[in-house]
Amino acid sequence: MLSKNPMVHVRPANTGTPRVYPAISIGEIVAGTRSAIQRTATKRYTPANPRDPFVDADVIDRIVMKKTALLAIAFLILAGALGGFGYYHYVMKPAQEKKALFERPRPPATVSAIAAEGASWRSTIPAIGTVKAFQGVDVAAEAAGTVESISFTSGADVERGAILVILNLTTETAELKAAQAQLKDSERKLARQRTLKSRGVASGQNLDDAIATRDSDRAEVERINALIAEKRIIAPFSGQLGIRQVDIGQYVTAGEVLVSLQQLDPVYVDFPIPEQRLESIAIDDDVDVVVDAFAGKTFTGKITSIDVQIDQSTRNILVRARFANPDKQLLPGMFANVKVIEAAAQNVVTVARTAVTISLLGDSVFVAKPDTAKPAAAKPDVAKAPSEPLFTLEQRRVTVGEQRDGKLAITSGLKAGEMVVVAGQNKIFNGQKVHLAKTPALQATTPRPRP
Repeated sequence: MLSKNPMVHVRPANTGTPRVYPAISIGEIVAGTRSAIQRTATKRYTPANPRDPFVDADVIDRIVMKKTALLAIAFLILAGALGGFGYYHYVMKPAQEKKALFERPRPPATVSAIAAEGASWRSTIPAIGTVKAFQGVDVAAEAAGTVESISFTSGADVERGAILVILNLTTETAELKAAQAQLKDSERKLARQRTLKSRGVASGQNLDDAIATRDSDRAEVERINALIAEKRIIAPFSGQLGIRQVDIGQYVTAGEVLVSLQQLDPVYVDFPIPEQRLESIAIDDDVDVVVDAFAGKTFTGKITSIDVQIDQSTRNILVRARFANPDKQLLPGMFANVKVIEAAAQNVVTVARTAVTISLLGDSVFVAKPDTAKPAAAKPDVAKAPSEPLFTLEQRRVTVGEQRDGKLAITSGLKAGEMVVVAGQNKIFNGQKVHLAKTPALQATTPRPRP
């Protein structure tokens, strides 16, 4: 009878003489390797018991190899299961969810749209100009001197020839009196020489000398009068004065500015246009001007002159237009937004500026067309609610013309009466189903360039 915990003896393989090793449990055979079993058997050598069973070493090798193979297969199965779970959870499942999300039908979006309108526009040429006075000068002193009197107030209107400033004339007045006295003496001497000459008692040379002296004294009087006139500064033309730059008693030099004088009615606006548009303008063409100071008002004038040469650095030509300015609202130096209006009118299709989507591939608009697809049949037990009209969007390339009052002219790609989306383009795409909002879209403001 074997014991409850049976032990076995190991017979080494490939040996001619049977050898007996100490008893080793079957658990040790299963759990250990062949070399480990042999080492244990050597350490635990005891006399053999003939009644104990024997096990060959080849059997032990097969048992160990089978267990190792089973462990390797179990490890591979576990690794494959974990890898498959990870691949499904982190790769396949997100891809399936993403695909289901994109394939799911989207509910119709709500956008704002208005009908494209037909209009008759006269083409315009935009430009940037500057207001110029009809006549304008900086009144300056012609001679040096001390300011003796000022005969105007800042901002006043003056007439041509009005005295503005008088410089000190003490020296010139004294010199004028001396010159006038000298002129009278030379005139008396000339009269005496003429009398003597007529009597034949004076020579012709004396008469000529007297005439020369009289003329020289007369020229001196005129010179001094001219000096006096230089120190009396007068208005060269009628206009409005600016802020005076001098005070009484101030010494001024020749050429120093005393006050600005501008004739403000009418005024000019000078502006350049490209040479390519030269053939589109002509004398007496209408010109509209808007200035920042009066943004809601448009001033209308006409072209009066076109320069005779083109600027070689910019390839622009200078144009001048004349504007009536009875209220003196246009002042010299103002920045002006100019539009030259051509005589012939053109029929165009107009849309709001916000309707046009600008991209590198070109300008486009979204046209809302009534949806012709039949709606899906509703279930009998579901009450049918009234639905809003459904539209299908079509993204269409267009050619944009000029801009005016927040609207753009479309020269091709759109017809009058078609519904064009003006708000909400960031959430729509070509072919999408949409509803049209009942509230009107916000109107776009017209940007104005700055200097």
